[in-house]
Amino acid sequence: MFSSLQEKLESTFKKLRGHGKISESNVTDALREIRLALLEADVEFKVSKDLIEAVRTQALGQEVLRSVSPGQQIVKIFHDELVKLLGSETATLNFSDPQRLLIVGLNGAGKTTTSGKLAAHLKKQGKRPLLIACDVFRPAAVKQLAVLGESIGVPVYQPAEGERDPIKVARDALKWIDQQGGGTAIFDTAGRQEIDAALLEELVHLRDVIQPKEVLLVADAATGQQAVNVATTFHEAVGVTGLIMTRLDGDARGGAVLSMKQVTGQPIKFIGVGEKIEQFEVFHPDRMAQRILGMGDVVSLVEKAAEQIDEAEAMRMAKRMEENKFDFTDFLNQMKFMRKLGPLEGIMGMIPGMSKMKDMNVDEKRIRHVEAIILSMTPKERTKPDIINGSRRKRIANGSGRSVMEVNQLLKQFDMMRNMMKNKGMMRNLAGSMMGGGGLPAGMPGMPGMGGGKMGKPKRPKQFRF
Repeated sequence: MFSSLQEKLESTFKKLRGHGKISESNVTDALREIRLALLEADVEFKVSKDLIEAVRTQALGQEVLRSVSPGQQIVKIFHDELVKLLGSETATLNFSDPQRLLIVGLNGAGKTTTSGKLAAHLKKQGKRPLLIACDVFRPAAVKQLAVLGESIGVPVYQPAEGERDPIKVARDALKWIDQQGGGTAIFDTAGRQEIDAALLEELVHLRDVIQPKEVLLVADAATGQQAVNVATTFHEAVGVTGLIMTRLDGDARGGAVLSMKQVTGQPIKFIGVGEKIEQFEVFHPDRMAQRILGMGDVVSLVEKAAEQIDEAEAMRMAKRMEENKFDFTDFLNQMKFMRKLGPLEGIMGMIPGMSKMKDMNVDEKRIRHVEAIILSMTPKERTKPDIINGSRRKRIANGSGRSVMEVNQLLKQFDMMRNMMKNKGMMRNLAGSMMGGGGLPAGMPGMPGMGGGKMGKPKRPKQFRF
């Protein structure tokens, strides 16, 4: 989402790096460029102005450290001010009794899907979530929530068919919650395409009936300045206590994320980073600041891997690699594991320095082609790829809908990888990568779907080290 802003910030910091010392003149020039970059990224005008002034005051008021360059010091200052802007500390939900959460927002922001994602997240945390469908206006909204609840094993309160009074639904749902033995109740409400008096009045009545401990505003990060205006209006009407930003996996400019906390005074508590139910994360201001500056987010990457990894399977895979028995079935399992972590471009973006590597384009389509080729092999061919002769290659190509040349390329790359694993030191490095530690070995051949060229151990960009 922040790729354009990252590039402009990197360019500005690179220019500063060439100066021997920080002067008011070069700081002013750099901050002018940064301010324009923030405005182009849809950061609210006053927010960008205040951020730039805070950085200027810090930059001109601090003694230049001998151990770092002027550019590095400005990056450090900008990073710290960015963290303050985003909230400094990770915000938590209020779980005091009664545990009731009211979800509000415009149509299309993803409220119903977010309600399901939040329920799945709370269930993982050991809570007992309950979903209540208070959106009685949008066609199929109740059904959508019911399907989501069933998929994650969470009870859902569904109003009677034809019911059009959300206040009555809320009152009936409160009785139902008591019958369920209590829990963390998540009330999904109706939105509108535009904010109107009727919507706000309805939400005020719902809030008074439900008396929630949290009013969470779901806002689409791709809507830019509109999201900021929406947040302000909702907060004035119903007292928003936290924000959930959705669609942070898109290619929008993302300035709303930087503006929301400052404009509303309320913290961003969660972010949606994809369509899948598990693509939902707690918002960490420091990690988001690192992503914006292109520093990656290794902590979140390790946490994702820890949630998905099967330790016994990982040990089995490491043993097979050590014994040089790694085959196409193992490779297919590893690809499936990577898919569980989320879109590969997002995963690569969490590795420091990887977003700056121009030859590391992740081609999801090509990865699907690789899967199709492997799935077109017989079990014996996957286990013993050396038996795949010319006629077998033609059959595999026909079965996968790919060319014989692509089949040959995959077999060649896989053979290179297996030969590389014969080197025990390199094998241990690969195993470490699988288990969430270590880096990718230098000289590793380009993997299918990730562009060509050699890939060394990823490093934090020089201008961002501090």
